Amino acid sequence: MTRDPRHRPMPSHCLTLETVFSAAHAIVIGGEREPVHGHDWRVAVRIGGDTLDADGLLVDFHKIQHDLRAIVEPWHNRSLNEVEPFDAVNPTAELVAKAIGERLAERLPDGVRLVSVRVTEAVGCAAEFWPRP
Repeated sequence: MTRDPRHRPMPSHCLTLETVFSAAHAIVIGGEREPVHGHDWRVAVRIGGDTLDADGLLVDFHKIQHDLRAIVEPWHNRSLNEVEPFDAVNPTAELVAKAIGERLAERLPDGVRLVSVRVTEAVGCAAEFWPRP
């Protein structure tokens, strides 16, 4: 993941966690809905902070991995167009990344923040979400 200089400085410690889920979607482009098609959505989240705990950890990988899986599980093997929040918004890769980021940010412990979420829907096609400070 690259650093976007428009955002606050990178924390001194970062972790990257990844997961994959399979889901279909049909986005609307220029008023036209494309055919339903599926992807293996590859998700990479980056979290960071400036302080480590007494064990030398920013946060336990297992906790974040559990939270990340819980966020994407309702979408796994489904049509995104039929599940919240994409039953009300266009299920673009950009909005999938944003939804994951916003949901994960709510679950992070004090002193840890979301740096970015990258969602790859096909080789060479990725969207990245950088939360605003």
